[in-house]
Amino acid sequence: MASLEDLIPVVNKLQDLVFNTIGSDTLDLPQVVVVGSQSCGKSSVLENIVGRDFLPRGTGIVTRRPLILQLVNMPADRPPSPELEARGIRGNEWGEFLHVPGRRFYDFQEIRNEIEAETSRIAGSNKGINRLPINLKIYSPHVLNLTLVDLPGLTKIPIGDQPTDIEKQTRALILEYIAKPNSIILAVSPANVDLVNSESLKLARQVDPQGKRTIGVLTKLDLMDQGTNALDILSGHVYPLKLGFIGVVNRSQQDIQANKSLDDSLQAERTFFASHPVYKNISHKCGTSYLAKSLNQTLMGHIRERLPDIKARLNTLMGQTEQELASLGNDAFAEHDSKGTLILQLMTRFASSFTSSIDGTSSEISTKELCGGARIYFIYNDVFGQSLSKIDPTANLSTTDIRTAIRNSTGPRASLFVPELAFDLLVKPQIKLLESPSQRCVELVYEELMKICHNCGSAELARFPKLQTKLIEVISDLLRERLGPTSSYVSSLIMIQRAYINTNHPNFLGAASAMSAVLAERQAAEKEKERAMREAALLAERAASPEAEEVNGSIDEDTQHKLQNGHVEKRGKHRHHASEHKSDTASAILNNNPLHPSASTGNLNGGTPQPKDSFLNYFFGKDPVNGRQSPLAASARGTPPAQAARYHHAPQPFTTDGPHFESMSQEFEAALDSDDHHHLTEREQLECELIRRLIKSYFDIVRETIQDQVPKAVMHLLVNFSKEAAQNRLVSELYKEALFDELLYEDEALAQERKKCKNMLSTYKEAAKIISEVI
Repeated sequence: MASLEDLIPVVNKLQDLVFNTIGSDTLDLPQVVVVGSQSCGKSSVLENIVGRDFLPRGTGIVTRRPLILQLVNMPADRPPSPELEARGIRGNEWGEFLHVPGRRFYDFQEIRNEIEAETSRIAGSNKGINRLPINLKIYSPHVLNLTLVDLPGLTKIPIGDQPTDIEKQTRALILEYIAKPNSIILAVSPANVDLVNSESLKLARQVDPQGKRTIGVLTKLDLMDQGTNALDILSGHVYPLKLGFIGVVNRSQQDIQANKSLDDSLQAERTFFASHPVYKNISHKCGTSYLAKSLNQTLMGHIRERLPDIKARLNTLMGQTEQELASLGNDAFAEHDSKGTLILQLMTRFASSFTSSIDGTSSEISTKELCGGARIYFIYNDVFGQSLSKIDPTANLSTTDIRTAIRNSTGPRASLFVPELAFDLLVKPQIKLLESPSQRCVELVYEELMKICHNCGSAELARFPKLQTKLIEVISDLLRERLGPTSSYVSSLIMIQRAYINTNHPNFLGAASAMSAVLAERQAAEKEKERAMREAALLAERAASPEAEEVNGSIDEDTQHKLQNGHVEKRGKHRHHASEHKSDTASAILNNNPLHPSASTGNLNGGTPQPKDSFLNYFFGKDPVNGRQSPLAASARGTPPAQAARYHHAPQPFTTDGPHFESMSQEFEAALDSDDHHHLTEREQLECELIRRLIKSYFDIVRETIQDQVPKAVMHLLVNFSKEAAQNRLVSELYKEALFDELLYEDEALAQERKKCKNMLSTYKEAAKIISEVI
């Protein structure tokens, strides 16, 4: 392991290496960060440590960029340069800037000018600050090995053309440096100001609350009020710091204006502490010389302590950089025999990625949202299935529409039975309702496949943007080609269902079952209506007979109950008989029985029942008594009984002349447009309800078939076909030698990024080699 004296040069070497190649301290190397408010003597402390005037001076913010100052101790036996001695410059001291490689600045006034020029070049001519550091290295036999960072001084109020948020910017910059755990904080505070107001100590406590890596520096001890001193602070009794406080005395502004040399200033500082009645007992722990030695020893110990962590961080950075370089890819064709081999491999990986994303076997499956084949299943099961289930097959069919279809399907004839043609006419347009969600299902799957195609790119493929674009275009064209046949086939599935209405389907409800269900519902509705009427009548009777309540109260409860039940039964008997008569009439009509006796004229008049008419006579509209058209048959044709009687009067002479014909025409038009035309007879209501139930039953059969067939068709014609044809289509379209150069065009920005990444990796490897020499 190297000696302690070699640790700081090693860190400086690492710092130079990192800044030269990367431009920032990614390793978080140990260094001393100098923090203080404006006019606290921070710059003077640094100049005293160096022993030369080299920092810019003036009012306001002078240090506007971080200055990384590396002090390198040089042997004192270096021969002087006659040329420099003639100019009054010591030849064994010089400075070098990282941004001016190869040039030595022997004149420290030129160093100051270069700092000012470089600051203005980056931070501008105003008083704004910039985060980009200036790297300065000073070689001298009069310095100890140190790495210091001079930061802008803290300010409260912007002056001149300073930004309004200058305080916020300065604090953020300072915290960025002192928050690093490998930094040693040199908090500079003036002794003639109460320590509780020290901004530097306040910031240091935020990132180092226990004071383990903070060194306090008290300046301007010679300017304290008479009778006061900072002995308690320097002794650690006021503000405890593990590394303690060190007092220094800098040149005053009058000394600077009088060009008092730093050698004289350092001598005056030693005299001050040695002769001061309070500080003379601790003079060996005060002054710039002691501060430089303490910083040197503290920094070396800190470096030795932090080196294992630096090495671990370096290994981490190397691993991350290697991964990034692998994602960017090596130089083109470095690992391939030809351009064709590379293109073929990229094509194969793209096609495999497309297929695996659909099948759900991709290694990059998201855990945050559905993707690929899972979204296609979601489209089939949820989106498509729910859209079909929400369709009401008779929502757009009114009862009038159904009756009109029944009438139109019979032409000029009266219908004996509910016409089957009417059912066909009504159910086919309803089946058409299934086509829109089916086509939407095809479109959604197509869109999802397009998304999968666009997401199949990899980091290696991203190196060649033109190749990636071409691969996506070829697969997109393939999907567009398959969209048409798939959509046409899905349309044909709907057309097939409409082409033949199979009423013999085993799941079809059928006319008999539908009629039974209609009658059962009607009978249940009639019973419920009768029950409600009885309850209402009973309540009305009780409310209207207070005397009965008094009498009821005087007899026993059992007798009262019997009387009430008998009364209700007597009152409801006639209504029940009428209801049964009505229900039996409907049953006779719908079950194709002969006319119910209750419908005959003789029965209605209370006479002797007439013989039952035949089934055909009833539906052909023959009156069983006199052969005239029955009112019920007339109503079956849609003609009210009153009008039917009027139409059966003695025939009138027909003529188209005179007002009689005009009156008849107006009467005919009025009859078609009257409310009676829209009134449904009981038979028509039953027929409409029967048709509606049959439509729903058959529509459910077709809906179930379409819900099963459409996803299968989409999978076969679009999804599976695209998966199987992707590889062959890519090869046939793009594997052409004339296209190789165009397809393998590499993005220049990506090439630059890869070059930068390779340089970083080389730097980290060199840094690891340097650290291995001292550990």
